[in-house]
Amino acid sequence: MDVAHCYLEGNVDAVEFCPHNGYHNVLAASTYTLQEGEKPTRCGSISLFNIDVDTGNFDMVYSEDTCGIFDIKWNPPAGHSSSFLAQADADGYLRIKTLDGCCDGVEGVNLKEVTGEKISDSMCLYLDWNPSATSITVGLSDGCVSIVSLLESKLEIQEEWKAHDFELWTTSFDIHQPNLVYTGSDDCKFCCWDLRDSPSNKVFQSSKVHTMGVTCIEKNPHDPNSLLTGSYDEFLRVWDLRSISKPVNETSISLGGGVWRVKHHPFIQGLVLAACMHNGFAIVANKGDKVEVLETYKKHDSLAYGADWQKGEANHIEGRSKPLVATCSFYDKLVRVWRPCNDITL
Repeated sequence: MDVAHCYLEGNVDAVEFCPHNGYHNVLAASTYTLQEGEKPTRCGSISLFNIDVDTGNFDMVYSEDTCGIFDIKWNPPAGHSSSFLAQADADGYLRIKTLDGCCDGVEGVNLKEVTGEKISDSMCLYLDWNPSATSITVGLSDGCVSIVSLLESKLEIQEEWKAHDFELWTTSFDIHQPNLVYTGSDDCKFCCWDLRDSPSNKVFQSSKVHTMGVTCIEKNPHDPNSLLTGSYDEFLRVWDLRSISKPVNETSISLGGGVWRVKHHPFIQGLVLAACMHNGFAIVANKGDKVEVLETYKKHDSLAYGADWQKGEANHIEGRSKPLVATCSFYDKLVRVWRPCNDITL
Protein backbone atom coordinates (compact mmCIF):
# COMPACT_ATOMS: atom_id res chain seq x y z
CA MET A 1 0.00 0.00 0.00
CA ASP A 2 2.28 2.75 -1.28
CA VAL A 3 1.54 6.28 -0.08
CA ALA A 4 4.34 8.30 -1.70
CA HIS A 5 7.99 8.26 -2.77
CA CYS A 6 10.83 10.66 -3.55
CA TYR A 7 14.28 10.42 -5.14
CA LEU A 8 17.15 12.36 -3.56
CA GLU A 9 20.44 13.46 -5.09
CA GLY A 10 22.60 11.39 -2.74
CA ASN A 11 22.66 7.80 -1.47
CA VAL A 12 19.96 7.59 1.22
CA ASP A 13 20.99 5.71 4.36
CA ALA A 14 18.60 6.78 7.15
CA VAL A 15 14.98 7.88 7.64
CA GLU A 16 13.51 8.95 10.96
CA PHE A 17 9.99 10.11 11.84
CA CYS A 18 9.88 12.91 14.41
CA PRO A 19 8.48 11.61 17.74
CA HIS A 20 7.53 15.01 19.16
CA ASN A 21 3.91 16.13 19.45
CA GLY A 22 2.88 18.45 16.65
CA TYR A 23 5.59 17.13 14.35
CA HIS A 24 4.60 13.50 13.74
CA ASN A 25 4.08 14.38 10.08
CA VAL A 26 7.79 15.30 9.73
CA LEU A 27 10.21 12.76 8.28
CA ALA A 28 13.98 13.33 8.19
CA ALA A 29 16.21 11.62 5.63
CA SER A 30 20.01 11.68 5.36
CA THR A 31 22.47 10.78 2.60
CA TYR A 32 26.08 9.68 2.29
CA THR A 33 27.93 9.73 -1.03
CA LEU A 34 31.61 8.88 -1.52
CA GLN A 35 33.21 10.97 -4.26
CA GLU A 36 36.18 8.88 -5.36
CA GLY A 37 39.38 10.29 -6.82
CA GLU A 38 42.87 11.32 -5.78
CA LYS A 39 41.38 13.03 -2.76
CA PRO A 40 38.15 11.18 -1.91
CA THR A 41 35.44 13.28 -0.31
CA ARG A 42 32.34 12.22 1.60
CA CYS A 43 29.39 14.49 1.04
CA GLY A 44 25.79 14.25 2.17
CA SER A 45 22.55 16.03 2.91
CA ILE A 46 19.76 16.24 5.45
CA SER A 47 16.18 16.72 4.26
CA LEU A 48 12.80 17.19 5.94
CA PHE A 49 9.50 16.03 4.47
CA ASN A 50 5.93 16.86 5.40
CA ILE A 51 3.61 13.88 4.97
CA ASP A 52 -0.14 14.24 4.57
CA VAL A 53 -1.43 10.68 4.69
CA ASP A 54 -4.97 11.77 3.80
CA THR A 55 -3.97 13.29 0.46
CA GLY A 56 -0.79 11.28 -0.14
CA ASN A 57 1.23 14.49 -0.42
CA PHE A 58 4.92 14.01 0.34
CA ASP A 59 6.60 17.41 0.20
CA MET A 60 10.23 18.25 0.83
CA VAL A 61 10.10 21.32 3.05
CA TYR A 62 13.80 21.69 3.87
CA SER A 63 17.17 20.43 2.64
CA GLU A 64 20.80 21.31 3.22
CA ASP A 65 24.12 19.94 2.00
CA THR A 66 26.36 18.46 4.66
CA CYS A 67 29.31 16.20 5.17
CA GLY A 68 28.43 12.55 4.55
CA ILE A 69 26.00 11.38 7.23
CA PHE A 70 25.98 7.81 8.54
CA ASP A 71 23.13 8.10 11.04
CA ILE A 72 20.46 10.47 12.37
CA LYS A 73 18.23 10.25 15.45
CA TRP A 74 15.58 12.54 17.00
CA ASN A 75 15.86 13.00 20.75
CA PRO A 76 13.29 11.13 22.88
CA PRO A 77 10.35 13.44 23.69
CA ALA A 78 9.96 12.42 27.35
CA GLY A 79 10.61 15.44 29.56
CA HIS A 80 12.09 17.47 26.71
CA SER A 81 10.40 20.40 24.98
CA SER A 82 12.90 20.88 22.14
CA SER A 83 12.94 18.71 19.02
CA PHE A 84 16.61 17.91 18.41
CA LEU A 85 18.03 15.89 15.53
CA ALA A 86 21.50 14.45 16.09
CA GLN A 87 23.66 13.41 13.15
CA ALA A 88 26.77 11.21 13.04
CA ASP A 89 29.09 12.53 10.34
CA ALA A 90 31.88 11.02 8.27
CA ASP A 91 34.23 13.85 9.30
CA GLY A 92 34.15 12.70 12.93
CA TYR A 93 31.66 15.34 14.08
CA LEU A 94 28.52 14.90 16.13
CA ARG A 95 26.07 17.67 15.30
CA ILE A 96 22.82 18.66 17.01
CA LYS A 97 20.13 20.56 15.13
CA THR A 98 16.78 21.84 16.33
CA LEU A 99 13.51 21.68 14.43
CA ASP A 100 12.34 25.22 13.89
CA GLY A 101 9.03 26.56 12.59
CA CYS A 102 5.41 25.50 12.55
CA CYS A 103 4.36 22.24 10.99
CA ASP A 104 0.85 23.37 10.07
CA GLY A 105 1.26 22.74 6.37
CA VAL A 106 4.53 22.70 4.47
CA GLU A 107 6.09 26.12 4.92
CA GLY A 108 8.55 27.51 7.41
CA VAL A 109 10.01 24.26 8.75
CA ASN A 110 13.79 24.04 8.94
CA LEU A 111 16.73 22.79 10.96
CA LYS A 112 19.08 25.10 12.82
CA GLU A 113 22.39 23.86 14.17
CA VAL A 114 22.57 24.16 17.95
CA THR A 115 26.04 22.75 18.46
CA GLY A 116 28.64 20.48 16.93
CA GLU A 117 31.75 18.82 18.28
CA LYS A 118 34.55 16.86 16.65
CA ILE A 119 34.37 13.53 18.45
CA SER A 120 37.18 11.72 16.66
CA ASP A 121 39.59 11.68 13.73
CA SER A 122 37.69 8.53 12.74
CA MET A 123 34.21 8.50 11.22
CA CYS A 124 31.07 8.62 13.39
CA LEU A 125 29.01 5.62 12.24
CA TYR A 126 26.04 5.40 14.60
CA LEU A 127 24.41 7.24 17.49
CA ASP A 128 21.75 6.72 20.13
CA TRP A 129 20.23 9.03 22.76
CA ASN A 130 19.72 8.04 26.38
CA PRO A 131 16.06 8.20 27.54
CA SER A 132 16.45 11.63 29.18
CA ALA A 133 18.12 13.10 26.04
CA THR A 134 21.12 14.26 28.08
CA SER A 135 23.71 11.87 26.61
CA ILE A 136 24.51 10.27 23.26
CA THR A 137 26.53 7.15 22.58
CA VAL A 138 28.51 7.25 19.32
CA GLY A 139 30.09 4.32 17.48
CA LEU A 140 33.33 5.10 15.61
CA SER A 141 35.06 3.52 12.64
CA ASP A 142 38.21 2.79 14.68
CA GLY A 143 36.27 0.51 17.06
CA CYS A 144 35.88 3.08 19.85
CA VAL A 145 32.66 4.15 21.52
CA SER A 146 32.21 7.69 22.80
CA ILE A 147 29.73 8.87 25.45
CA VAL A 148 28.88 12.52 24.84
CA SER A 149 26.78 14.72 27.14
CA LEU A 150 24.42 17.44 25.91
CA LEU A 151 23.83 20.07 28.58
CA GLU A 152 22.70 23.63 27.91
CA SER A 153 23.30 23.20 24.17
CA LYS A 154 26.91 22.13 24.69
CA LEU A 155 28.44 18.80 23.72
CA GLU A 156 31.17 17.33 25.91
CA ILE A 157 32.88 13.95 25.66
CA GLN A 158 32.37 12.19 28.99
CA GLU A 159 34.21 8.99 28.21
CA GLU A 160 35.69 7.14 25.24
CA TRP A 161 37.28 3.72 25.04
CA LYS A 162 38.38 1.07 22.58
CA ALA A 163 35.46 -1.34 22.61
CA HIS A 164 36.12 -3.42 19.49
CA ASP A 165 38.82 -4.37 17.01
CA PHE A 166 37.03 -3.13 13.90
CA GLU A 167 34.26 -0.71 12.84
CA LEU A 168 31.69 -0.17 15.57
CA TRP A 169 28.49 -0.28 13.52
CA THR A 170 26.01 0.04 16.35
CA THR A 171 25.70 1.20 19.94
CA SER A 172 22.65 1.87 22.10
CA PHE A 173 21.58 2.75 25.62
CA ASP A 174 19.44 0.33 27.57
CA ILE A 175 16.22 2.34 27.82
CA HIS A 176 15.29 0.59 31.08
CA GLN A 177 18.78 0.81 32.62
CA PRO A 178 20.48 3.83 30.98
CA ASN A 179 23.74 3.13 32.80
CA LEU A 180 24.18 0.18 30.41
CA VAL A 181 25.42 0.65 26.84
CA TYR A 182 25.49 -2.03 24.14
CA THR A 183 27.96 -2.18 21.26
CA GLY A 184 28.30 -4.30 18.12
CA SER A 185 31.08 -4.44 15.58
CA ASP A 186 32.60 -5.93 12.45
CA ASP A 187 34.62 -8.16 14.81
CA CYS A 188 31.37 -10.20 15.32
CA LYS A 189 31.24 -9.26 19.01
CA PHE A 190 28.20 -8.03 20.89
CA CYS A 191 29.06 -6.35 24.23
CA CYS A 192 27.45 -4.59 27.17
CA TRP A 193 29.20 -1.92 29.27
CA ASP A 194 28.36 -0.37 32.64
CA LEU A 195 28.91 3.40 32.69
CA ARG A 196 28.82 3.54 36.49
CA ASP A 197 32.37 2.19 36.51
CA SER A 198 35.29 4.30 35.38
CA PRO A 199 36.57 3.22 33.00
CA SER A 200 33.37 1.55 31.85
CA ASN A 201 33.25 -2.10 32.80
CA LYS A 202 32.39 -4.83 30.30
CA VAL A 203 29.33 -6.61 31.72
CA PHE A 204 29.29 -9.32 29.06
CA GLN A 205 30.64 -10.17 25.63
CA SER A 206 29.21 -12.53 23.05
CA SER A 207 31.75 -13.48 20.38
CA LYS A 208 30.56 -16.89 19.13
CA VAL A 209 26.91 -16.35 18.19
CA HIS A 210 27.14 -13.88 15.30
CA THR A 211 29.10 -15.36 12.40
CA MET A 212 29.57 -11.96 10.76
CA GLY A 213 29.59 -8.32 11.90
CA VAL A 214 26.93 -7.06 14.33
CA THR A 215 25.07 -4.19 12.65
CA CYS A 216 22.19 -3.25 14.96
CA ILE A 217 21.08 -3.62 18.59
CA GLU A 218 17.59 -2.66 19.79
CA LYS A 219 16.18 -3.00 23.29
CA ASN A 220 12.51 -3.95 23.37
CA PRO A 221 10.66 -0.88 24.78
CA HIS A 222 7.79 -3.12 25.96
CA ASP A 223 9.91 -5.80 27.70
CA PRO A 224 12.93 -4.94 29.87
CA ASN A 225 14.30 -8.48 29.48
CA SER A 226 14.28 -8.63 25.67
CA LEU A 227 16.76 -7.30 23.12
CA LEU A 228 17.28 -7.77 19.38
CA THR A 229 20.49 -7.92 17.37
CA GLY A 230 20.97 -7.89 13.62
CA SER A 231 24.00 -9.02 11.68
CA TYR A 232 25.54 -9.26 8.24
CA ASP A 233 24.98 -13.02 8.68
CA GLU A 234 21.29 -12.33 7.83
CA PHE A 235 19.90 -13.39 11.23
CA LEU A 236 17.65 -11.40 13.52
CA ARG A 237 18.27 -12.71 17.04
CA VAL A 238 16.20 -12.35 20.21
CA TRP A 239 18.15 -12.21 23.47
CA ASP A 240 16.78 -12.82 26.94
CA LEU A 241 18.84 -10.51 29.15
CA ARG A 242 18.10 -12.52 32.27
CA SER A 243 20.52 -15.16 31.00
CA ILE A 244 22.76 -13.49 28.46
CA SER A 245 25.49 -16.16 28.44
CA LYS A 246 22.91 -18.77 27.51
CA PRO A 247 19.63 -17.11 26.52
CA VAL A 248 16.50 -18.69 27.95
CA ASN A 249 14.85 -18.34 24.54
CA GLU A 250 17.44 -19.02 21.85
CA THR A 251 15.29 -17.51 19.13
CA SER A 252 16.44 -16.34 15.72
CA ILE A 253 15.21 -16.05 12.15
CA SER A 254 17.03 -15.64 8.84
CA LEU A 255 15.68 -12.66 6.91
CA GLY A 256 17.58 -13.45 3.73
CA GLY A 257 19.75 -10.34 3.78
CA GLY A 258 22.09 -8.60 6.18
CA VAL A 259 19.94 -7.12 8.95
CA TRP A 260 21.10 -3.49 8.94
CA ARG A 261 18.37 -1.83 11.04
CA VAL A 262 15.53 -2.97 13.29
CA LYS A 263 12.82 -0.80 14.84
CA HIS A 264 10.25 -1.88 17.40
CA HIS A 265 6.78 -0.50 16.81
CA PRO A 266 6.18 2.31 19.33
CA PHE A 267 2.87 0.87 20.59
CA ILE A 268 2.29 -2.65 19.24
CA GLN A 269 4.28 -5.07 21.35
CA GLY A 270 6.26 -7.67 19.45
CA LEU A 271 6.07 -5.92 16.07
CA VAL A 272 9.42 -5.22 14.44
CA LEU A 273 10.42 -3.48 11.21
CA ALA A 274 13.71 -4.68 9.68
CA ALA A 275 15.88 -3.34 6.85
CA CYS A 276 17.44 -6.43 5.26
CA MET A 277 20.03 -4.89 2.91
CA HIS A 278 19.94 -7.29 -0.09
CA ASN A 279 16.41 -8.56 0.61
CA GLY A 280 14.22 -5.52 1.04
CA PHE A 281 12.27 -4.84 4.22
CA ALA A 282 10.38 -7.15 6.56
CA ILE A 283 7.73 -6.78 9.24
CA VAL A 284 8.40 -9.41 11.87
CA ALA A 285 6.34 -10.68 14.79
CA ASN A 286 8.26 -11.61 17.93
CA LYS A 287 6.04 -13.67 20.23
CA GLY A 288 8.07 -15.17 23.03
CA ASP A 289 9.92 -18.17 21.63
CA LYS A 290 8.48 -17.72 18.13
CA VAL A 291 9.64 -15.25 15.48
CA GLU A 292 7.97 -15.07 12.08
CA VAL A 293 7.85 -12.77 9.05
CA LEU A 294 4.38 -11.26 8.61
CA GLU A 295 5.06 -9.29 5.47
CA THR A 296 7.87 -8.21 3.14
CA TYR A 297 8.30 -5.05 1.09
CA LYS A 298 10.54 -5.24 -1.98
CA LYS A 299 9.81 -2.12 -4.01
CA HIS A 300 13.34 -0.79 -3.54
CA ASP A 301 15.99 -1.79 -6.08
CA SER A 302 19.07 -1.23 -3.97
CA LEU A 303 20.54 -1.78 -0.50
CA ALA A 304 17.74 -1.55 2.08
CA TYR A 305 19.25 0.62 4.79
CA GLY A 306 16.86 2.92 6.66
CA ALA A 307 13.42 2.19 8.11
CA ASP A 308 11.08 3.69 10.70
CA TRP A 309 7.51 3.66 12.00
CA GLN A 310 5.52 6.87 12.23
CA LYS A 311 5.27 8.00 15.85
CA GLY A 312 2.31 9.43 17.75
CA GLU A 313 -0.37 7.23 19.26
CA ALA A 314 -3.16 9.25 17.61
CA ASN A 315 -1.83 8.18 14.22
CA HIS A 316 -2.46 4.54 15.10
CA ILE A 317 -5.87 4.69 16.76
CA GLU A 318 -8.01 4.65 13.62
CA GLY A 319 -5.92 2.22 11.61
CA ARG A 320 -3.79 0.69 14.32
CA SER A 321 -3.36 -2.50 12.30
CA LYS A 322 -1.88 -0.63 9.31
CA PRO A 323 0.71 1.84 10.63
CA LEU A 324 2.68 4.18 8.38
CA VAL A 325 6.22 3.14 7.47
CA ALA A 326 9.14 4.99 5.84
CA THR A 327 11.99 3.13 4.14
CA CYS A 328 15.00 4.13 2.07
CA SER A 329 17.56 2.50 -0.18
CA PHE A 330 21.10 3.48 -0.97
CA TYR A 331 22.23 3.41 -4.59
CA ASP A 332 18.83 4.16 -6.13
CA LYS A 333 18.54 7.19 -3.78
CA LEU A 334 14.94 6.42 -2.95
CA VAL A 335 12.64 7.19 0.00
CA ARG A 336 9.27 5.43 0.16
CA VAL A 337 6.31 5.86 2.53
CA TRP A 338 3.84 2.96 2.71
CA ARG A 339 1.46 0.94 4.83
CA PRO A 340 1.47 -2.83 5.30
CA CYS A 341 -0.86 -4.68 2.95
CA ASN A 342 -2.09 -6.94 5.74
CA ASP A 343 -3.73 -6.13 9.05
CA ILE A 344 -1.03 -6.32 11.68
CA THR A 345 -2.46 -8.21 14.64
CA LEU A 346 -0.36 -10.01 17.21
